[in-house]
Amino acid sequence: MPLARSLSMTSLNGLLQCEDEDLPVEDLLLFEISWEVTNKVGGIYTVIQTKAKTTADEWGENYFLIGPYFEQNVKTQVEFSEPPNPAVKKAMDTMKSQGFQVFFGRWLIEGSPYVLLFDIGSAAWNLDKWKSGFWEVSNIGIPFHDREANDAVIFGSLTAWFLKELSCQFDDKPNIIAHFHEWQAGVGLILSRSQKLPVATIFTTHATLLGRYLCAASIDFYNNLDQFDIDKEAGERQIYHRYCMERASVHCAHVFTTVSQITATEAEHMLKKCPDVVTPNGLNIKKFSAMHEFQNLHSMYKARIQEFIRGHFYGHLDFDLDKTLFFFIAGRYEFSNKGADMFLEALSRLNFLLRVHKTDVTVIVFFIMPAKTNNFNVETLKGQAVRKQLWDTAQSVKEKFGRKLYNALLKGEIPDLNKILDRDDISIMKRAIFSTQRHSLPPVTTHNMIDDSNDPILNTIRRIGLFNNRTDRVKVILHPEFLSSTSPLLPLDYEEFVRGCHLGVFPSYYEPWGYTPAECTVMGIPSVTTNLSGFGCFMQEHVADPEAYGIYIVDRRFRSPDESCNQLTQFLYAFCQQNRRQRIIQRNRTERLSDLLDWKYLGRYYMHARHLALSRTFPDKFEMEPSAPPKTEGFRFPRPSSVPPSPSASQHSSPHHSEAEDEDEDERYDEDEEAERDRQNIKSPFSLGTLPQGKKKHHGEYRN
Repeated sequence: MPLARSLSMTSLNGLLQCEDEDLPVEDLLLFEISWEVTNKVGGIYTVIQTKAKTTADEWGENYFLIGPYFEQNVKTQVEFSEPPNPAVKKAMDTMKSQGFQVFFGRWLIEGSPYVLLFDIGSAAWNLDKWKSGFWEVSNIGIPFHDREANDAVIFGSLTAWFLKELSCQFDDKPNIIAHFHEWQAGVGLILSRSQKLPVATIFTTHATLLGRYLCAASIDFYNNLDQFDIDKEAGERQIYHRYCMERASVHCAHVFTTVSQITATEAEHMLKKCPDVVTPNGLNIKKFSAMHEFQNLHSMYKARIQEFIRGHFYGHLDFDLDKTLFFFIAGRYEFSNKGADMFLEALSRLNFLLRVHKTDVTVIVFFIMPAKTNNFNVETLKGQAVRKQLWDTAQSVKEKFGRKLYNALLKGEIPDLNKILDRDDISIMKRAIFSTQRHSLPPVTTHNMIDDSNDPILNTIRRIGLFNNRTDRVKVILHPEFLSSTSPLLPLDYEEFVRGCHLGVFPSYYEPWGYTPAECTVMGIPSVTTNLSGFGCFMQEHVADPEAYGIYIVDRRFRSPDESCNQLTQFLYAFCQQNRRQRIIQRNRTERLSDLLDWKYLGRYYMHARHLALSRTFPDKFEMEPSAPPKTEGFRFPRPSSVPPSPSASQHSSPHHSEAEDEDEDERYDEDEEAERDRQNIKSPFSLGTLPQGKKKHHGEYRN
């Protein structure tokens, strides 16, 4: 889609007008630069990958991504081709003629955007020269032992060189927008500004460097934001040069953005600049044609998890799997930042509550956090082998039983059930029962951990005593590897596993956005988050009663750790009290929130940032109407009219309430009516219509 068309379709609060009639707006080129283009390191890869389709639809052939070339990644992700844009091709040829390797092609993801990849190794011989030039420009010295920072200098220098070669072909016309993500790409921004290239620049920080380091040190970060000696803290952690690169990028950019309001507050203190625009992270939402489809997927993958549980807890399977709930936490192994410390403490308190109230509900909690291991746990592998052996035994006895029953019925006889199983069958079944006997508790980890005596999760489990005893109503399983459908233990991909669980728990202390609860939401799985995560703050702003929609937000900002832990425990305990009907209603509501996280809606903030960058860089060419950043009017879910299945509203004054009360509550819930009302609250921020031929309009002529 040509850019001129897409921009004129955008009905944002801030609208852009091109004042130069001789400047064809469709000649604008957008470049997004990140170390994680085709190179998965962390969450920025997910941001760029999922946003690519929306941006490619908006910009068409004028959208390019710039990243590093790594052969192992490119082999499976990129289809090489020649650049269709002659200016891009000429700039690449100039760089190649100097001995640098530059690759071009399409990234094989949804949207198939163009990618431009620089081979860092082919330019390494210029490192000292470029570091010296960077010092002259910024007075930032890069130590030789920091390979990541040295690679960032090479990558940034190549990026700035490419943008210079490209802009020289446009006779100083404002044709280029360059959007840089994170400090690894920031060198290119700093060099572009120092050379005064006619490029509109945007810098996005997805998390501040110093913020992540400080939170990992268990410091009371958010209550002391204005108290830190920034230079001293960065120097003590030996990241002062990286911090300077990040801060210089922020102050050099025409427009500075970050991913959430909580990170905006952090950036204001850590980087000494308030972001111009907050750009929340989204996902590509694929809606099912029928509401019950994602519920069917939940049932299917829950059954697969139950099979794993039968093997893992063989010999101790004295709980009802139909009354067992699966909770999980997943992500990088950052014990405090990801809230694993608070989650374990809350599980200990939840276990006490469930035992005191003698509930028949069992909770099994998975920790999916990669750590150093050397192999699968033998006891865990044995459990799956025992389960399979029991299944094979049951199938063989069932087949023999069925054949005898069939033959007896053919003869018109009612078989003697005492004789239909012979002594051999009884012996086989007894041996199978004996094989399930174990003299140890089910393991709390599926792998042999390296240095398990210093592992924070295992040490906390030892301290609180959650060893999967028969009397425990909360069982714990640490799976210190990312999930894979080829695993001999739990053969499920992450998405399949999430769909099979009942609740995702992410009580993070430091989470600039939080893709894990967002992924739960789009799959219709309730989740726990905090008001220190970007996702939690976003949901508080856009949903009147988040708990009714399956988003439980723990207050970790204005409460003490003990109070926050008690609140998390109450959320978990109240979730355990829900009946199956209430959980189904809640999953339906959770899935409907996925519209809020669609890039089709959240992409408006990136549009606003690009318009703002153009108007600031080229004020004589582009004008932006004075207004605030885009708001989400009509973009808020109200409290459901029926009784919400959230804990606060579903508890009863008497512990022995009648089934009739549940029926009355269910009668008040009309799924179709409530879904339609929620759809009305999500209004499209702009229409994706096309302009009639010969009626091209300038920016600013469109209004809501």
